[in-house]
Amino acid sequence: MEKKNRTQLVLGLLLIIVAGWLIATRIRPDLANILNLTFEWPMWVMLAGAALLVIGLLVGASDMAIPACIVAGIGGILYYQNASSNWESWAYMWTLIPGFVGVGRILSGIIGGDFKASLKEGLNLLITCAILFTIFATIFNAWTVFGPYSAYVPIALLFLLGIWLIVRGILRNK
Repeated sequence: MEKKNRTQLVLGLLLIIVAGWLIATRIRPDLANILNLTFEWPMWVMLAGAALLVIGLLVGASDMAIPACIVAGIGGILYYQNASSNWESWAYMWTLIPGFVGVGRILSGIIGGDFKASLKEGLNLLITCAILFTIFATIFNAWTVFGPYSAYVPIALLFLLGIWLIVRGILRNK
């Protein structure tokens, strides 16, 4: 599939999803409460990220997905911090930014081609993000949200990282 066709396909799917959501919320207004999002100032940052993605799709620049994901992701962090008044979480939340780049890279590969290389780069960034987030969230005691099981979260993440490294090694040999 050509790059232009792929871009139009993704843009078309996005528009269909938005239209479907709007129709569903008109038919059943209680569906709008599923996300339970209130429109506060961080939503403008997330919408700016979405606008970057749409602009990239319209002009055929698939790499615009990377800054779009960064901006939208930072908007999501700001939304969480604003809703919870946990502004101190920035001490470890910044480590999610490489993950936003990874998601943008994967999305860029889906839109613009060279999916295999984009997926590999994106997954590596997501793993790096998970490791950094685990380290900094542990240092700043961010796992308290899990209650009495909070001490097990970093251990579980280390376990998952070990599985990932084994699977990655097996797949690399093939």
